[in-house]
Amino acid sequence: MTNDKVRTAVRGISGVHVTAWKADGEADWALTGRIVRGIAEAGIHNIVSAGNTGEFYPMTAEEVQRCHAVAAEAAAGKALVTAGIGRSLREAIATGRLAATAGCDAVMVHHPLDPFAAPQSQADYFLAIADALTIPVVAYIRSEAIGVKDLARVATHANVAGVKFASTSMMLLADCVRETEGTSANWICGLAEGWAAPFYALGARGFTSGLINVAPERSLAVWRALEAGDYETARREVDAIAGFEKLRTKYGNGANVTVVKEALGLLGTKVGPVRLPGLPELNEAERTELRAIVGSWGAAKAAE
Repeated sequence: MTNDKVRTAVRGISGVHVTAWKADGEADWALTGRIVRGIAEAGIHNIVSAGNTGEFYPMTAEEVQRCHAVAAEAAAGKALVTAGIGRSLREAIATGRLAATAGCDAVMVHHPLDPFAAPQSQADYFLAIADALTIPVVAYIRSEAIGVKDLARVATHANVAGVKFASTSMMLLADCVRETEGTSANWICGLAEGWAAPFYALGARGFTSGLINVAPERSLAVWRALEAGDYETARREVDAIAGFEKLRTKYGNGANVTVVKEALGLLGTKVGPVRLPGLPELNEAERTELRAIVGSWGAAKAAE
């Protein structure tokens, strides 16, 4: 897969699929594959495997590798597949190489979580992976600590297809876009549909989404409106999913994946609880609230 094709895909929707667990806690790869297939057939441009919504951190290295292979096979060329990698530098590079062999089109490098990581060295981490791999890299930035100059170094690397910018600092984003104007930098909204409009206004394109597991058509409606410059329609579409996204932010975002998985369950696809340290399941009041939200979208099973 060429860098240009990946760059184009990440300017669309990067949908992060969930990973299904069986009753015994082991991965249900068959169901996970069916979920990925459905997302691809819905028209989502780029499917991220072993992203945060896919529970990257609670997975073993072997599970991450299997997840990538399952997603690549299930997408069957109907969408690009980007493999989530990270943790130690050596593990990230090794996993990225295996993902390429499994048929993934690119990798998304999770932000390093080492509490003693120096800002400029975090940029070096992304760059070392981009240097080592033959498939394009998407850098996932979840910190405001890295300065504009270092972020620009990452964004303009020849093998970096995009930067998934997941900070709410609009001033930092504006500075990054300004600093890299006229270069190959490709800034992507990493904070899902609700933040996409302000990101677009500052020059970013595309966004990531966990909603695509449940209602890909709603995510696509937001994207199409923004691509057309129709901010009024985009706001209406975001308003319709605001309750869903707000519920995901409970417990310091600890319910982020839980809400997506439980919504799938309400629609008839049982994917198991979230692994610790995420919130395993919602309480009854939260589940009732979620049922009303999903039911308001016209999903009959959720309203039963």
